[in-house]
Amino acid sequence: MAILVTGGAGYIGSVTVERLRQIGEEIIVLDDLARGHRATVEADVPFYKGRIGDRQLVKRIIKDHKIDSCIHFAALAYVGESVERPAPYFENNVEQGLAFMRALLESGVRRLVFSSTCATYGEPPEMPIREQTPQWPRNPYGWSKLILERALDSYDQAYDLKFVALRYFNACGATPKLGENHDPEPHLIPNVLAVCAGRKKEISVFGNDYPTPDGTAIRDYVHVSDLADGHFLALEYLRNGGNSEFVNLGTGTGSSVLEVIEKAKRVTGREIQVRFEARRAGDPSRLVADPTKAKAMLKWKPESSDLVTILRTQWDWNNRHPSGYGAPIPF
Repeated sequence: MAILVTGGAGYIGSVTVERLRQIGEEIIVLDDLARGHRATVEADVPFYKGRIGDRQLVKRIIKDHKIDSCIHFAALAYVGESVERPAPYFENNVEQGLAFMRALLESGVRRLVFSSTCATYGEPPEMPIREQTPQWPRNPYGWSKLILERALDSYDQAYDLKFVALRYFNACGATPKLGENHDPEPHLIPNVLAVCAGRKKEISVFGNDYPTPDGTAIRDYVHVSDLADGHFLALEYLRNGGNSEFVNLGTGTGSSVLEVIEKAKRVTGREIQVRFEARRAGDPSRLVADPTKAKAMLKWKPESSDLVTILRTQWDWNNRHPSGYGAPIPF
């Protein structure tokens, strides 16, 4: 039986596909390539370009490839953009997501690993963040993911759709073949490294007046390969008869924006010019996970998620692929 991976040409999705293939899983990828890169998916992986809300397409893929499980990444995922343009986020992440879930049910697929986010917590009242921490997102992106979480819970109770919703924290880092490459690039680490490489003049730091030790926002950075392992472990949990769960994927350690910049200087040996700007709407001051549940339930270990490894792997990938996915990747 095969696994359908939606958004499998995106950053985290492609690394998860790579990891699943390494352990012998049969993978089918569905991606509309709005934000993904076709070059990230190897030529011998069955690939369909299309939207997850196309129920007939999804049902045909499931039938033709005997799909029995799904890992659902496909979503718009830029916090700032969601504040400025909320409509596409609710249309793509929620409307399309609900249509996709309907197609799964109609095709008899009852196992789903869902790519959720720590953005569902908003500005949490406690730190570190547990799965029981109240959720009240500060941006439309977080709301779109929370709505899907609530729908999944309802579908489990009504239709026995078993799921694990993985609320992961800040994805970053690279494998030798696959790295972070967005256009535009909204994330801190690739932008910091772009300054180190001379492709950008300076790094903008949005807010230096947060209630944190150095005034800049604190995040829990997780290597993308560790996130990929988390998705496989969640799928194995469901295959072994596990009940539906919500699980944080984070390290339990937070780093501020300025700490990331200082570490990048040491890793690359380059200077980094910083420009402080106003806070961005929708950005919480601090997001750090309590990973106890993931470690106990999934036996998950974030082995590559120290900042040095994260920065080094992305820096090495950037140097091997200076044009990103604009040039062919030598698989």
